[in-house]
Amino acid sequence: MVSMHTPPPRPPRRRLLRLAGHVLGILVLLVISGLLLGDRLTPKAVGAPSSALPVQPAQTLLDRQLQPLLAAHPGQSGTVFLSDGLEAFAARSIITRQAGRSLDLQYYMWHDDMVGHLLARDVYDAAQRGVRVRLLLDDMNAVGLDPLMMALDAHPNIEIRLYNPFRNREGLWRLVEMVQRVFSINHRMHNKAWIADGRVAIVGGRNIGAEYFNAKPDVNFRDLDVLLAGPVAAQASTIFDSFWNSDMVVPIAALHRASERDLAKFINQSGQEARQRESLPYLERVRARLADSYVGGELGLHWTAGVQIHSDPPQKLRGADRSDWLVTRLTGELASARHKALLISPYFVPGEAGTAGLTAQVAHGVQVGIVTNSLAANDVAAVHSGYMRYRKPLLAGGVRLYELKAQDRHKASTFGSSGASLHTKAFVVDDRRGFVGSFNLDPRSAYLNTEMGAVFDDPVLAARLRSEYLRLASPALSYWVYLDRQHDLRWLEWASSPPEVLGTEPDASLLQRATARLIRWLPLESQL
Repeated sequence: MVSMHTPPPRPPRRRLLRLAGHVLGILVLLVISGLLLGDRLTPKAVGAPSSALPVQPAQTLLDRQLQPLLAAHPGQSGTVFLSDGLEAFAARSIITRQAGRSLDLQYYMWHDDMVGHLLARDVYDAAQRGVRVRLLLDDMNAVGLDPLMMALDAHPNIEIRLYNPFRNREGLWRLVEMVQRVFSINHRMHNKAWIADGRVAIVGGRNIGAEYFNAKPDVNFRDLDVLLAGPVAAQASTIFDSFWNSDMVVPIAALHRASERDLAKFINQSGQEARQRESLPYLERVRARLADSYVGGELGLHWTAGVQIHSDPPQKLRGADRSDWLVTRLTGELASARHKALLISPYFVPGEAGTAGLTAQVAHGVQVGIVTNSLAANDVAAVHSGYMRYRKPLLAGGVRLYELKAQDRHKASTFGSSGASLHTKAFVVDDRRGFVGSFNLDPRSAYLNTEMGAVFDDPVLAARLRSEYLRLASPALSYWVYLDRQHDLRWLEWASSPPEVLGTEPDASLLQRATARLIRWLPLESQL
């Protein structure tokens, strides 16, 4: 008789390797299918083409307010920086309430929070008055927002479109699609613009969410926008139209369905939220900034012909002609510095070429200074890990580095919070030329995302932006980073008395420091 023996079980290690092999094989098949079927996986642009409505001499309140100012400053546009979060919210809310013709809004993020609902309600009320609203959002951060977007899109005067959207709106299939389209889905629209009646445009670093407008109780972003009133706003409208009508953009109505019930629910929720305890203190602070003639007289506009709005093209792919990319224009501006280059970038990953360029400028007598986030203030640890490796070469080459403190120990924010994170993206060159916009000094802004902003050549604007740089670099807000005699990194807390020298990443926990150092060894720099 033949004995039957049960085969010995496979070792756990072999089972794990086999499972890992299966998972890897599935991922590879998904990516290959995405490459082969990319056109079928990517939603098609089916929206009817449209363009910005032409401005009129005196059709709307904004037209009438600006008419005498434009007559007094022919060929010029009014400009003002919005560094305060409350003022930035008020500016958007007021020009939305004053708009009588059109609103064209383009954003990377629109959060489903108090501020997001308050501004959405302003937009809805404008549509109720007959204003045409076009809202263009990047789809990467729109997960879960379909009910809110569809509620607005159901209004006859509102249309919402999404940049590089997912066919699968939620759940596991959205994740599967992300793996399939891993190479194409990585290209995002980081532009930020709020355009009213084609007359006034707000561009800069702010997304739409509580933390961008000093409305959170814990951590808020220090950010910067520029409001532009007059002929330069037409450039923002042209940029918006190029995105709105591009093959990268799809109407939300082609991806999802809405109902009248969704619209009624949104109207009811936004009305209730404005009366909730969370909203009332914030709205009281904002109301203190309101005025009947906001753009016409309360902002203190500086009039200049030396400002333009620029953007990347909607389809920004590696290997394409980069002559019209924003990175080409901005690196040219920075390279033209002869005396001074002051940079503000929350996510700063200069790379070897950028580091060499900045240190070479110092060697030629240019003062180069940079304000960025400390590890504790940075909301993206991976970006800080990419920045860490360039600190010593930059400092050794004479570049001045300042890192924003996570805790402002000397001045509380709007709600008593001391938390802060830098989000401003700007630079000023030779006390005359500069930029304010959405562009970070990192590979993602340079080569993956589309970006936009205002480029200027004007000494008054340069002086105002230099003041913002000096405020951020001040002892109250930032640490001065330097190399000691042993070539070790040190942080100077120069607001203390006496000044305190720190030998490790200030305010960061051991876990934060360890995580940043671990990520540093991963091949992620091109994605940062």
